[in-house]
Amino acid sequence: MDNFYLNKYSYCDYQIEAQVNAEIKAIVVIPCFNEPNLVGSLQSLYACDIDYCVEIIVVINCSEDCSNEIKKQNIETFKEGQEWCKNQNSNLISCHFILENSLPRKHAGVGLARKIGMDEAVARFHSVNNDGIIVMFDADSQCDKNYLSELIRHFEINPKTPGCSIQFEHPISGVEFSPTIYSGIIKYELFLRYYIEGLRLANLPYAFHTVGSSMAVRSSAYQKQGGMNKRKAGEDFYFIQKIIELGNFTELTTTRVIPSPRTSDRVPFGTGKAINDWLLQESQNYMTYSPQTFYDLNEFTKNIDSLFSSKDWAKFCSPCLKEYLIQNKFSEALLEIRKNSSNKTGFVKRFYTWFSAFRVLKFVHFARDNYYPQVKIEKAVQILSKSEQLNTTKLLDEYRYKQKKTRLISETGFE
Repeated sequence: MDNFYLNKYSYCDYQIEAQVNAEIKAIVVIPCFNEPNLVGSLQSLYACDIDYCVEIIVVINCSEDCSNEIKKQNIETFKEGQEWCKNQNSNLISCHFILENSLPRKHAGVGLARKIGMDEAVARFHSVNNDGIIVMFDADSQCDKNYLSELIRHFEINPKTPGCSIQFEHPISGVEFSPTIYSGIIKYELFLRYYIEGLRLANLPYAFHTVGSSMAVRSSAYQKQGGMNKRKAGEDFYFIQKIIELGNFTELTTTRVIPSPRTSDRVPFGTGKAINDWLLQESQNYMTYSPQTFYDLNEFTKNIDSLFSSKDWAKFCSPCLKEYLIQNKFSEALLEIRKNSSNKTGFVKRFYTWFSAFRVLKFVHFARDNYYPQVKIEKAVQILSKSEQLNTTKLLDEYRYKQKKTRLISETGFE
């Protein structure tokens, strides 16, 4: 296939033979591992109101060294999904399945599964000369009925955006899960939103949620940035940072993805791991980073223009941030950034490429481990948001509402 990205970076040859509708707008990619309830997520997508052609690609996968039970479950899911979709497919929405039951042990995981599906989406868009939308979803997620229509509309009214994060809201009540799980997911989602608010306090250009089930990118942006990585965990975080760096990254807040709050031991962090840890701990307190961490970042970044010429960068830092930057050889990095920047605009962009989302996260952990002890999530939110609210659920409601009303385009750095 005459496509630079596919020729150089694609994991495997295209696998779906079905003809592509030339008017296709979006392809939803779902990694699926040992999942008995895939049809529930497919039902949610098929129930969406749509006026344009959309496809779904499900990558049912596991490692070559997985148990026979998991491989058997994958085969059953594959057959069940195909049978269900056979009676549901239409001219506007259809689903295709890829079964990869023996991926190499070294790379097998959610990152590779997403990559296989997203690369396949690139190939299908390329075959009809279409720069469509590649959508990331999960096999245990649900969505609002306007999810697909709002996704397509969002990219149409934001023609310069390379990608977006999508509003997500975990279920926080009901009968499907135990009260303890609902209590845990409220605190965990509050933590996710608190962290983003902390980054926004510091006016960082990558202050966007990085939830794997709640993202979408243009095919051209996906290809330009080298596609999805093969990480076994955290693939969403690293991938979306590359898209944010293109500038004009946006948020879609007029619809919702509804991720599952269920437990999981498949990856070392993320929702499933957080809920599993919550169930195992004796305390009902959820501890998080001190607000002072983000105040330190704010004090530093608000002086970024001065860093362009000032010889004493340390005067803009707290003792905590100063020590961290010294350990990370910031003086040498700053000289290199200045050397390659002809103006302040270029300097800011290069600065944030070095002071990346990952490097900031490492600072947050450094501050936690060496300077600022953790605090209860409710207390942290109250301090950062100057809220008098005491109820955890209502604090979450406040953050959900606030983040639906936030900026649409990155205001600094990557524009």
